[in-house]
Amino acid sequence: MVTTEPELATPPVPQWFAELFAHRRWVRRSLPFPHVYARDVFVPEFYQRLADEFERLRGERPGLFAAVSDGYSADGIRFSDLRGGPLAVFASREWHDLVARLGGVEATGDVEGSIHHHGPGSPFGWPHNDLNPAWFPGPPPGPGEVRLPDGTVHTKTGARDPGVAARETVRAVAVLFYLGNPRWEPGDGGETALYEHVGDGAELPSVALVPPLDNSLVLFEVTPRSWHTFAGNNLRDRNSVVMWVHRTKADAERRWGGDKIVHW
Repeated sequence: MVTTEPELATPPVPQWFAELFAHRRWVRRSLPFPHVYARDVFVPEFYQRLADEFERLRGERPGLFAAVSDGYSADGIRFSDLRGGPLAVFASREWHDLVARLGGVEATGDVEGSIHHHGPGSPFGWPHNDLNPAWFPGPPPGPGEVRLPDGTVHTKTGARDPGVAARETVRAVAVLFYLGNPRWEPGDGGETALYEHVGDGAELPSVALVPPLDNSLVLFEVTPRSWHTFAGNNLRDRNSVVMWVHRTKADAERRWGGDKIVHW
């Protein structure tokens, strides 16, 4: 089943934010698990600013890009290392609230994310559902605020110095926004694979491949069955913004059960 979001900028948002969007229909799909897909997300002028800023960072500040995690083929730059510029829109409260609304969750104002780069020939990833804890410093953000990791609290484990306040949240909505892939064509690889299930091998799952087309995105509520991975085998660089908004741990436990949260 396919439905559409007829309007993007409802409820009302600031004019500067609404004017960034091309206001195309965003498609809500139910298979292989519920997700939202959109093409031509931003107006061409703003998308080009995003792509140019990404290329500038890759060229002028390569030292900011570090391995995303052990055993994963991407390097990335964290939102917390970005200082202004157009890419900061992904760490804005306006974007956070849009993502939370489309995901159908009550989010905390905490944002975790980075800009990922996979070099040519990167290997296939492993299926995962992103239902993981994330720790953030300080009290919950107020209305209109966001909180990013700041290095005082380990995002995955909560490790911190004595006296440092922290909160445990759980990832609630995931977003992958594709940029910096201008010549991608079918057969070039580097898609995002979405799985119906990850079983014991007795039954092959249904898989949907989301192409890394510039100025497009895929967004989904993080659940015990939101299985996905990087499909690898890319002929060229593959670049994307990867981010999450979060819900309280209590909310995640009520909705899914504490045993469904995948601890690092």
